[in-house]
Amino acid sequence: MVAVIRGICVCGQVWIDAATQVFFSYGLALGSLIALGSYNKYNNNMHRDTMIICAINSCTSMFAGFVIFSVVGYMATIQGKPVEEVAAAGPGLLFLVYPSAILQLPISPLWSGLFFMMVLMLGLDSQFCTMEGLITAVVDEFPHVLRRPGRKEVFIAVYCVVSFLIGIIMVTQGGMYVLVIFEDYAASGMALLTLIFFECIAIGWGFGADRYFEAIKDMIGYYPFLWFKLCWTVLCPAVTFGVFMFNVMNFTPVKYVDYEYPWWAHFIGILLGLSSMLCPPGYFLYYYFYKTEGTFQE
Repeated sequence: MVAVIRGICVCGQVWIDAATQVFFSYGLALGSLIALGSYNKYNNNMHRDTMIICAINSCTSMFAGFVIFSVVGYMATIQGKPVEEVAAAGPGLLFLVYPSAILQLPISPLWSGLFFMMVLMLGLDSQFCTMEGLITAVVDEFPHVLRRPGRKEVFIAVYCVVSFLIGIIMVTQGGMYVLVIFEDYAASGMALLTLIFFECIAIGWGFGADRYFEAIKDMIGYYPFLWFKLCWTVLCPAVTFGVFMFNVMNFTPVKYVDYEYPWWAHFIGILLGLSSMLCPPGYFLYYYFYKTEGTFQE
């Protein structure tokens, strides 16, 4: 336990990167799981499906880790360099190290084509799920406007075009500098940690863990493990809040390679992060003061 605490204190960025990987790998805090799950039948055994998906995802991630370390270690050996000099996490690992390793295989053009086809398919699949989370939420929030014939299709088209135009900026000559700002501030573990924290508070203490357990039993016919109730009410809020505060106290401005961003770039990045982090408490205050009656406890 002492070693774990010491490891967290020495290099907290490793833990925030690990949390970010878990969130993106499982699709947490992005709304995609909630949106896709809303299309299931009411009595679908989502507890069983969740356990199966988590097990498969964890096994796949561990296998991918073995592949990454073996490839990077091989490239470091043949180049005679330390591992940290071969490649760092990010686009360089995907577009430089892996293609170099694939070139060492027989029939390398075939494997290269399959590899980049896989990358393309994974990117498209991630986009579908992420976009579905926002689209479903907006359509459900404004059904009288967007559920009329043709309205939803127009909204999806506008959303896709706007997202495409924003994405074009990141493939220009200086696009990597913009991408790093978006990645480290808007889509980083800090923002996702905050959203996960508020989700746990909303389920465990707002809606109520006991009431949530009863709703699950009504759907699948039995109660899930009590461990989930402990996670929703205590463990997940405590861990996410602790990691978030640790990274706030040890915050270091982001940089790309050796380039130091100006102050206004960091300011824009922080605003991008706050644009999602402040939505849950902002909507709570709006709903509490303008949409409900009675006291807070009621």
